Amino acid sequence: MKLIGMLDSPYVRRVAISARCLGIELEHDPVSVFRHFERFQQINPVVKAPTLVLDDGEVLIDSTLILDYLEALSGKTLLPTDLSQRVKALRLIGLGLAACEKAVQLYYERNLRPADIQYQPWVERVEGQLAAAFTALEHELQKHPLPTDGILQQDGITLAIAWSFTDLVVPDQIDAERFSHIARYTAYAEGLQAFISTPMN
Repeated sequence: MKLIGMLDSPYVRRVAISARCLGIELEHDPVSVFRHFERFQQINPVVKAPTLVLDDGEVLIDSTLILDYLEALSGKTLLPTDLSQRVKALRLIGLGLAACEKAVQLYYERNLRPADIQYQPWVERVEGQLAAAFTALEHELQKHPLPTDGILQQDGITLAIAWSFTDLVVPDQIDAERFSHIARYTAYAEGLQAFISTPMN
C-alpha cells in the first residue's frame, strides 16, 4: 500500500505514525498538493492528502477513514475498548483534529490570500477557535494525563501531531507555558521512534 502526501500535513503524518503503531508497512510517496498538483491529480482527482492507494488500486481518502481501514486490516485498534475510556479518547481526538483544521486555515489565510483582501474578523474567529481547542485539550490533560509508558494510542498521536503542526505553521498562536501539559506530552511523543521516523520536514 502507498501513502500519498507530505509529512508536514498533520493528517498524512497521523496516518503514517498510526500505521507504524499498528505494525503496518506503508510505502510513502511525498507528493505535494501544491507543488505536484497535476501528479497528485493523476493518483486522486480530488487531490486530497492523505490518499491511500491499496494493493488492488482502490483509493481511500481522509485520515480517519484510512485509519478505520488500517485498524480493520491489522485486527488491532489504537482506541480503548472500554466505552467510558473510548469517549475520553474520542474527545481528545476531536479537539486535536479541530486544532489541526484551524491551524491549516490560519496558515492558508496568511500565506495564500493577499494581505489586502484578508478578512480580519474571520481571522480572529479562527484564532479564537484554535485557542479554544488547545484550552480544552489542556484542561482534559490536567484531569486525565495521557500515559507515557512508550505505548501510543490515537488520542496521544493526534494531540501531539496537532501541537507540533501548529508550532510549525503558526507558532505565535501557542504558548508552551500556558499549555504546559500539551507541550510536555508532545515532547515525550516526538521522542518516540514512531514520531522520529516520520519527521514533518
